[in-house]
Amino acid sequence: MIFDDISDFAAALPRMRAIAGIDLGTKTIGVAVSDGMRSVATPLETIKRRKFGQDAEALVAILTARDIAGLVLGLPRNMDGSEGPRCQSTRAFARNFNAVWDGPVTFWDERLSTVAAERALLEADTTRKRRAEVIDHVAASYILQGALDRLRHIEAD
Repeated sequence: MIFDDISDFAAALPRMRAIAGIDLGTKTIGVAVSDGMRSVATPLETIKRRKFGQDAEALVAILTARDIAGLVLGLPRNMDGSEGPRCQSTRAFARNFNAVWDGPVTFWDERLSTVAAERALLEADTTRKRRAEVIDHVAASYILQGALDRLRHIEAD
């Protein structure tokens, strides 16, 4: 099931199970996971994109192996908040993925997540080559951490 509202997503999640965050790019898919308490996002890996079926299979394998309860997809809105072609592509991916994985899916505004990830990697004095290797799953962890922080606020209400 796909939820546009993160409060509805939160209600659909089973307790004490991890969730995953996805930074969906045109060439790669960055994946990050939370701990079971849903307090910390950790960058996991980057999947090289091929065809949807292969991408979905790789993603389902990760979600199944880690007993992931829900999925947060980064939604690449324009800087003015509007949705362009990349948002449409992300929403289409979510609809298609929903047919092969039955966990709850929601979206999180990913504006500037890659910029924040790049800045953090530069501050850590990461080489250009290494930054290129890890940027996508580090960006996914920024997306996931934002959603985790919001979920914690929802649960407190």
